[in-house]
Order: sequence, then structure tokens, then C-alpha cells
Amino acid sequence: MTHLPAPLHRALANGSLYAVLAALGFSFKAIFVKLAYAAGPVDAIALLALRMALALPLFAWLVWSSRSQGAAALTLGDGLRVALLGLFGYYLASLFDFYGLQYISAGLERLILFTYPTLVLVIQAVLQRERPTLRTLAAMGLCYLGLGIAFVHDIGSASGGSQVLVGALWVFASAVTYALYYAGTGIMLKRMGSMRLAGLCGTASSLMVLAHYLLVADVAPLLQLPRAVWANAALMALFSTVLPIYLVALAIQRMGPTHTAAVGNLGPVLTVLASWAILSEAISLYQVMGLALVLFGVSRLKPAKKTEAQASAGRA
Repeated sequence: MTHLPAPLHRALANGSLYAVLAALGFSFKAIFVKLAYAAGPVDAIALLALRMALALPLFAWLVWSSRSQGAAALTLGDGLRVALLGLFGYYLASLFDFYGLQYISAGLERLILFTYPTLVLVIQAVLQRERPTLRTLAAMGLCYLGLGIAFVHDIGSASGGSQVLVGALWVFASAVTYALYYAGTGIMLKRMGSMRLAGLCGTASSLMVLAHYLLVADVAPLLQLPRAVWANAALMALFSTVLPIYLVALAIQRMGPTHTAAVGNLGPVLTVLASWAILSEAISLYQVMGLALVLFGVSRLKPAKKTEAQASAGRA
């Protein structure tokens, strides 16, 4: 790392590069989901089960590799907290998101999902019993104004406005559960390393998803899916699941959950561009306006000074 250019060295040291790379990986998740839906008859829970089944060995490898970090044995409380993070982060959040993508475009999905930084800030304010500042409230207002512009236009221009509403509600539920995961990750990283936490949370999520699938369906239909569905699920498992989860943990460990969420501004832009280039989804002026407002609003989100001071004291 000492031979890297100074800007890249700083980006690695402060965690911003990890956050950007994680946003890049997550931004293509919706693309892989849409391509899988188009490639064959697969529903949300089957595709999610395929994704997590392929990701499970990689998560297990992260847990196995982290043993060299001299981590202490998990207590019962740690196990319950990891299970909760797995429940919120990549079981419920992913399930709700996959349901939503059956009804709305990849670009609108990412725009709605990207409201999670505002939700992270609200959760932290509640936990720390702090009132949001006027700047924070204004930034959140800009985010939801931009979302409303894009959302209302999509409902008005789509043939099935009710379906857009249903899909949007599913994706917003995903944003809420993902924000809970983000906030909880910042707490748990004080107790264990980023690699170990990413592996444990991912393993817990994978087992929950697979248990859900086995309760409602058989394994045989998965084996009969087209190769293109398997290929997109495999790409999603590696580049939009395991690697970003690990990178997010690294970023949160260095920057905290609020800053990590804010640095991911690149995500919605990449998803909108990729959905246009790969899926041929139209980009309207209203989407661009909404995206600009959401990105600007998220960029203005700042944790309270007290929180930053406490974080600095903790690191010291």
C-alpha cells in the first residue's frame, strides 16, 4: 500500500474507496435481477434462494479466514445480534427488494432504496436521543421531494400505476430494513472485525433465505432454471452480495455508518445509467431531476457534531 498514489492511499485509509466500490457492486444488483427475470420463469424467493445458496460458501470462507485475526468466541448475545443483522440486512431487505423489482424499473428501485441514508440518520438520532438539526431536516426534505417527483411521474406514465405503487412500497420497506442493518453494523464492528462480521451476517442471511425457500418450494425447480438465470445469480452473489457486504463493513469500520451511506452517492447514478445501457429503460427528465435532488440531499446529510466528537474520542 506504501507504493500507491497518495490520493488512492488516502481513499483506502479513510474508507471512502471501499464505500464507493460497495456502491458500485450494489448498483448492479437490480440489473442482474432484471436480467434473471427476463431469462426465465423465476420468482423473487427462488431467485433470492439461488443468489444466497451461491454466496453461502463465500461467506463461510470469510468466517474461516477471519479466525487468524484472533477473534474471541461469540457470546449468546453476540450470536443474537448477528442473527438480527442477518434478518434485517440480506434476508428481509433483499426479499422486499426482489418483490419490488417485479413491478418497477431498476432506476426507480435504486432511487427509492437510496433514501436509506436519511433513515440511518433518523435511527441514530433516536438511539442517541438527539434532535435532528435544521440542515438535516432540509436535506431529508430534498431527498423525499426528489423521490416524489420521479415517483409521481412514473405512476402517471406507467400503464399500471397501482403496480408502481406496490413495487415502490416493497422497495421502501427494503430501505427501512437495510437502514436498521447499517445502524446495527456500526455497533457490532466495535466488538469484532469487518471480515468476521460480514461473513457471519451473510451466513445467517443465507441460511434464513434457504430455510424460507425450502418451506414453500422444492429444490427441483431451481435445477431446471435456464443457464442465464444461474449465470446472473452467480454474478449477483459475487459482485453484488459478498464483495459489497465485506467492503461496506470495511468502510463503516473506518468512517461510521452515516458517512459510509452518504459516500454511496454514486450508486443510483450507476444504476440509472446501467439500466438505460443494458436494460434499455428510458430515462425521463423527471427521473434526472429527482435523482439530482436525492443525491444533493444525501450529500448534505451530516451526523451531529456530538456524534463526530464521540467517534473521535472512541478511536483515540
